[in-house]
Amino acid sequence: MKILIIEDDEKVGSFLSRGLKAEGYVTMLLSDGSTAVQTAHQFEPDVIVLDRMLPKVDGLALCRQIRTRQAHSRILILSALSEVDERIKGLRAGADDYLGKPFHFEELLARIEVLAKRQVAAPPQRKLSIADLTLDLDSMQAERAGETLALTAKELGILELLMSNQGKVFSRERILTNVWGLNEDPLTNIVDVYVARLRKKVDDRHEQKLLHTRRGLGYYLQG
Repeated sequence: MKILIIEDDEKVGSFLSRGLKAEGYVTMLLSDGSTAVQTAHQFEPDVIVLDRMLPKVDGLALCRQIRTRQAHSRILILSALSEVDERIKGLRAGADDYLGKPFHFEELLARIEVLAKRQVAAPPQRKLSIADLTLDLDSMQAERAGETLALTAKELGILELLMSNQGKVFSRERILTNVWGLNEDPLTNIVDVYVARLRKKVDDRHEQKLLHTRRGLGYYLQG
């Protein structure tokens, strides 16, 4: 069984990696969340042990991003924030389990074993569609009226977020959190630039416009 560990504390990460390897698991350790979504997609872990408090990246936002791409992986959040409301936030973000720090390694092992035994349900939907716009979530390939759209990773991230929530308005701040994994606005118009590029590729050659702006509030997709 493969386990992806995302932990910025060097001692804790090394301890987890060595301990799980000693139990016969194949492990991969990341010290931050910047490449976590891509690595999880490539490594295809059975279980992901995710630290809640990562530098520059909100652990809950990262959990949501990973859950979207890795429907079959089980996610166990580790966090010093162990109050009931924090555990609820973690579970609502898509985690399968939540373990507070400090923790006993035997309990961590037991929780991983339980997660691994759970029957994995088939992903409920692997393709999103709005009007004649489609996004294949496995290949991350977007098409409009049967024509493939050449989108960058961030453009695909924005498209996936908006298509998964048709008609829901997302502010620049929420797009930053969900797509870039940033907790703070970098004080640039980066979201506006990427949305403008995405709109050009999705809508420019079509009479029906799908990507809309709600002035002062944000962006949304609607057929």
